[in-house]
Amino acid sequence: MSENRRSDFTIDTLNGLSSAPKYLSSKYLYDANGSRIFQNIMDMPEYYLTDAEYEIFQQQKEQILQELFARENSIDLIELGAGDGLKTKVLLSYFLNQKKAFKYIPIDISKKAIQELTASLREEFPHLEVEEQIGDYFKVISDLSKYDRNRKAILFLGSNIGNFNSEQARDFFSHLGDVMEQNDRLFIGFDLKKDPNIILRAYNDPHGHTRDFNINLLLRINQELNADFHLDRFIHYESYNPVTGTAKSYLVSTRDQTVTIKGLDKSFHFDEWEAIYIEMSQKYDDEMIQNIASDCGFHVINNFYDSRKYFVNSVWKKQQ
Repeated sequence: MSENRRSDFTIDTLNGLSSAPKYLSSKYLYDANGSRIFQNIMDMPEYYLTDAEYEIFQQQKEQILQELFARENSIDLIELGAGDGLKTKVLLSYFLNQKKAFKYIPIDISKKAIQELTASLREEFPHLEVEEQIGDYFKVISDLSKYDRNRKAILFLGSNIGNFNSEQARDFFSHLGDVMEQNDRLFIGFDLKKDPNIILRAYNDPHGHTRDFNINLLLRINQELNADFHLDRFIHYESYNPVTGTAKSYLVSTRDQTVTIKGLDKSFHFDEWEAIYIEMSQKYDDEMIQNIASDCGFHVINNFYDSRKYFVNSVWKKQQ
């Protein structure tokens, strides 16, 4: 297969497994099965992030409305990585009940997630104007500038920003700054530094959902690229550095083995206990949030915390 005919998934898998150390891109975790498993993760009591952000929306929705709408009569509410929209529906319902005029524009890489979200929104909120988009938001983000007739409120929730390293996060915010106007708002979720044991329980859960979520990426390679990964020969390992605030997930080979991926016309050798780096989840503190906002040309105008200060939804606007 020629290089220009290969899919992004094919190319990224080849590049990742050919590297030293090996890695796989976390953006491919969210196929249909991965998205289903992630719903199980969000339902776990150990996965505090969902409950923390849900509490913020439930308890502070009036103040959030004031920040996102201010004195505007109508806005475009754009959500990047919308998923199932469970928490966002709290805000959507309240905004509609308050007779606010807005269009909801959810964006997600998972076609199945967007289809299910759109169907549920039409059933629960038949008068809500929805314009869904499917794709990697890095690719569609430049299209946001076409929504310039109304002020934009861009939502990036659930600590999705934590999946980016420092350079990627700054690049992401720079792209957003390029398509935002002075009066637009960015509403972004950050997972905060806390007891390291609480963080490790969320990502190394006793139910095995996080393991299944990461192992599913190998299953996807088997199915889509005709590989022969033996899933039971890999274990999930999680680490957390309380100094940097970085949690990292790995899949570790439990034996010396070779995996053949026919879709790549290539085999890859794994030493016993060799790791594949899968994803990271960056935790922040207030100073880190202030610094990254300032470095990327934004001003923090408000922060909404849950009662335990596990999580914060931060409202930004562009600096003048």
